[in-house]
Amino acid sequence: MTIVLGIDPGSRITGYGVICKQGKILSYLASGCIRTKTNDFPNRLKRIYIDVNQVITQFKPLVFAIEQLFIAKNMNSALKLSQARSVAIVVAMNNNIPVFEYAARQVKKTLVGIGSADKHQVKHMVRTILNLSNNPQTDAADALAIAITHCYISENTNRISSKNLILARGRLR
Repeated sequence: MTIVLGIDPGSRITGYGVICKQGKILSYLASGCIRTKTNDFPNRLKRIYIDVNQVITQFKPLVFAIEQLFIAKNMNSALKLSQARSVAIVVAMNNNIPVFEYAARQVKKTLVGIGSADKHQVKHMVRTILNLSNNPQTDAADALAIAITHCYISENTNRISSKNLILARGRLR
């Protein structure tokens, strides 16, 4: 059994999703959003640190999966996002949890089959894969999607490595 924590970082809203992987079965444990209500940026980072640490303390994940930083048009927003992301990674590292990073397009392609899928499609697939009765909040759904992506990709990587195949540039050698 592996518990995976997925994080969709944001300086105002950080989504988190916790799933359990037993063999090929994925189960929903929890999800939510960390909302930073202050305009004081250092205090927003502190809130992210405290709340991500609480999630880790409560669920004790063995794996931490987070969305990679993408190039944004607004440099100020990108810098704030990278700081929020870094804080979450530091929490994982302080708890000795290995960190895995996934690009947004990779997450969409893994769940929906196309890297340009919209948020509604991703949310629908999260709901379907985890057999949820309701759609999770958008940022929480993204975090769950990141956790699911980790499970699928790590499963395929394990299959490839167990057969002594070499993966180079996305192709088997």
